[in-house]
Amino acid sequence: MNQKLQSPETWDNPKRAAEIAEEISSLKAGVQEWKNLQQETQSLLNDLLDLKEMEWADNEEEKVLVDLQNDFNQKFLKIEKRFNQKKIEAFLNNSHDNDNALITIYSGAGGTEAQDWAEMLLRMYYKYAQRKGFKPTVLHYHTGQEAGIKSATLKVAGRLAYGYLKKEKGVHRLVRISPFSANNLRHTSFALVEVLPEIKELPEIQIKPEDLRIDTYRASGAGGQYVNKTESAVRIKHLSTGITVECQSERSQGANREQAMKMLYSRLYQQSQLEKEKEIKKLKGKKISEGTAEWGSQIRSYILHPYKLVKDLRTNVESRQPEEVLDGNLEPFIEAEIISG
Repeated sequence: MNQKLQSPETWDNPKRAAEIAEEISSLKAGVQEWKNLQQETQSLLNDLLDLKEMEWADNEEEKVLVDLQNDFNQKFLKIEKRFNQKKIEAFLNNSHDNDNALITIYSGAGGTEAQDWAEMLLRMYYKYAQRKGFKPTVLHYHTGQEAGIKSATLKVAGRLAYGYLKKEKGVHRLVRISPFSANNLRHTSFALVEVLPEIKELPEIQIKPEDLRIDTYRASGAGGQYVNKTESAVRIKHLSTGITVECQSERSQGANREQAMKMLYSRLYQQSQLEKEKEIKKLKGKKISEGTAEWGSQIRSYILHPYKLVKDLRTNVESRQPEEVLDGNLEPFIEAEIISG
């Protein structure tokens, strides 16, 4: 990669050169993480050998030894946690796992209830991204009439962002006492989550300027921690396929247009993959479920009443603390799905 970056031909395309430099930086960071872990493990082994010698020393106070042992145990647990995290990352080796993730959330049938649930999911993924050290940005946000959202797209930027989040696609179900019902009735709501990698330009995906209809409009949204209000939102429709994308997160129209084009590439890539899967299905006669996001593909239930439980229907991982899950503590669910393949 360094040799490619040093080539004069590469710098004929500054955008491509910047992408290569970014990829080199990501690879170096990944290698450095392993080197740091190796060095810290060796240091911990030295500490263990020192402790072993001290156990046989007659003049060492017992309290000092106990404190050193406790300090060693804490260091060990931290290194063990990081090593287990690296083992999970070893499963994320598909072509787009290192890309940024685009999460689009759609409210299901049920009006205000479903729209409120969709907004709860948006907040959950936003919080998860922050916990992981990713950078979350809401690209567009369509508010409901009374509360919540009809749809929203969240960009999660960071190393292996798509790899971690790709299995979150599907239908999410919520059961709770409705905060919008005067009779305190139990209500079931559904929301659909779609996850795509943010695709850079690919040679096989050609977009003709005459095949685009680009509209600008004044953005409207909830503001706050999610959306920066702007008067330069962009909506792009791909006339051949009917695919429409929107972006309103940036201050300038040009930046919103650039981000919207990335979203369009991602959706066109998704469509091309689905078409390939259909061809495989015809040739092999096998059912292809990967890559589809139908309302019947429920993946997780969040129950707040009459008891508290979050259960993943694919891995059977459960949590009795739904408030923590909805506050972004998704690691047990996401990691179990990654390992299960």
